[in-house]
Amino acid sequence: MARVALVTGGTRGIGAAISKALKNAGRTVVASYAGNDEAAAAFSRDTGIKVMKFDAGDFEACKQAVETITKEFGPIEILVNNAGITRDTTMAKMTRDMWDAVIDTNLGSCFNLCKLTFDGMRQAKFGRVVNIGSINGQAGQYGQVNYAAAKSGIHGFTKALAQEGARFGITVNAIAPGYVDTDMVRAVPQDVLQKIIARIPVGRLGHAEDIARGVAFLTADDADFITGSTLSINGGQHMY
Repeated sequence: MARVALVTGGTRGIGAAISKALKNAGRTVVASYAGNDEAAAAFSRDTGIKVMKFDAGDFEACKQAVETITKEFGPIEILVNNAGITRDTTMAKMTRDMWDAVIDTNLGSCFNLCKLTFDGMRQAKFGRVVNIGSINGQAGQYGQVNYAAAKSGIHGFTKALAQEGARFGITVNAIAPGYVDTDMVRAVPQDVLQKIIARIPVGRLGHAEDIARGVAFLTADDADFITGSTLSINGGQHMY
């Protein structure tokens, strides 16, 4: 029977590429989303991947979703924590609500879904968790203290949880993407974007598929000797 994979934020951008890569690897994939019903429906029609709407930053919503997925498809053995939002501004202008929203969605979602699936993975003696961090969690970024803190937290979370899961056949790794050609990056003013690209040694933005290949590699059944690692996929922009 195909292993069940949950990809949060899995219907658009990097998440959509990850969902498709895991399906192509023979996994039964469920892709979660938070708000864009039209985009999620189109993604499901185009790919045949099951989509599910819930707030990954809300523990009770996650609990209900995991119960539904487990009942319909079986226990979740592959978890990709990709859900993320931005609320960018300087500290002088940032509100507590902007801080909380980013921390809850980007970092809190990792706790919520690992908490709800980890015991099942322990019982099965198999699990693959990949948490999507960011180059800005490694290097920092002006106007992103909330986002950088959340993504940096993901890297520490990954290393700690990997130690808990290792003897149960569970690997926990992170991927830190650089600047990827997604809707969010395309919204950056063209002159600023060109300056970003100029700092990337390979000379281009990343593609969502670049990240998806990394996830497929780390979630493979035979990737059992790689855990607690952060794979930087950034074109050489930050060598960490």
